[in-house]
Amino acid sequence: MKSYPDLEGKVIVVTGGGSGMGREVCLALARHGAKVVLGNRNEAEGRAVAAAIHEAGGAAIFHRTDVARADACADLVRCAVEGFGRVDGAFNNAGLQREFSDIHETPDEDISDVIDVNLKGVLYMMKYVTRAMLETGGGAIVNNSSIFGLKAMPHLAYYVAAKHGIIGATRAAALDYAASGIRVNAVCPGPIKTPSLDRVTGGDDLMYADAVPMQRIGQASEVAAAVLWLLSAQSAYVTGSCISVDGGMSAG
Repeated sequence: MKSYPDLEGKVIVVTGGGSGMGREVCLALARHGAKVVLGNRNEAEGRAVAAAIHEAGGAAIFHRTDVARADACADLVRCAVEGFGRVDGAFNNAGLQREFSDIHETPDEDISDVIDVNLKGVLYMMKYVTRAMLETGGGAIVNNSSIFGLKAMPHLAYYVAAKHGIIGATRAAALDYAASGIRVNAVCPGPIKTPSLDRVTGGDDLMYADAVPMQRIGQASEVAAAVLWLLSAQSAYVTGSCISVDGGMSAG
């Protein structure tokens, strides 16, 4: 029995769907019968996820997407509408992080790239997704922020700024569209086992465990569970919320 029967047949757009949390959300949505439109900069990874969905009997479209470009975000949404007729939901997940450094030593290109992808990418996607949703009566948007959208982290001012910006944008957009049937929420993951985290830790799953009250890092499937709930009708009265998926880190 599917936990979210209302997701059956829904058209959901996922950015950064080729790996990590995005990949897990794509696969979970497909298992619940959703039609997945995934954007990813790495074409091989994105096509591999779409192929896995097709092989399992699901419906998916891959479109190579760089969310730092407004026209690419518009194209991804257009691809969803042309391919499946509408957009019912979105997980704006694409993001990146560069080296740890104090702000006076952070390269200009790192600041620009992280703001462009992590923050402007979410804003662009919300712009074009909400336009599509207004045409069909509403939908649900989930933005991927971070625990560092809620608290600070040394040596990452540019990344913290982008993730805090996502929280502000989520709350403002939730107010803008609350009366139009569009819900906008965010998830704020802590350390999650993904290729991105592995690049920082060298694959050491215990590196950050002591900083987590639950004494372990999280799994991408645990973030996916929160995202699916926020995309489903089970969270119909939830908008403007930022749900921590961090093992208790933000509680302290």
